[in-house]
Amino acid sequence: QVQLVESGGGLVQPGGSLVLSCTASITGFSIDRMGWYRQAPGQQRELVVVRLSGSAGRENYAESVKGRYTIAIDNVKNTAIMQMHSLKPEDTAVYYCYCKAGSYEYWGQGTQVTVSS
Repeated sequence: QVQLVESGGGLVQPGGSLVLSCTASITGFSIDRMGWYRQAPGQQRELVVVRLSGSAGRENYAESVKGRYTIAIDNVKNTAIMQMHSLKPEDTAVYYCYCKAGSYEYWGQGTQVTVSS
């Protein structure tokens, strides 16, 4: 059983920064990967970034966020932190924490990020 608890998000002006964090409470399994997806109104959920577990874990960023977003994972605490910089209005969405453990995928409750002046 895995539970994902997210924090962060909120309202920020264009060009600003925000930090999202996500902690997975997990027993009996190891997390293979963690990251975030996002869903804007009327849009499908899309990948933001996913990082494979381990010190040499590969990262897969959406083209739209490359160079602006950075993910870091504490494998001991099962916590992922995503720093978002140079935010744009089109980054506005509900951001969902994601992790995969074994054959199962898990999702956080979602946190709203709004970029607006």
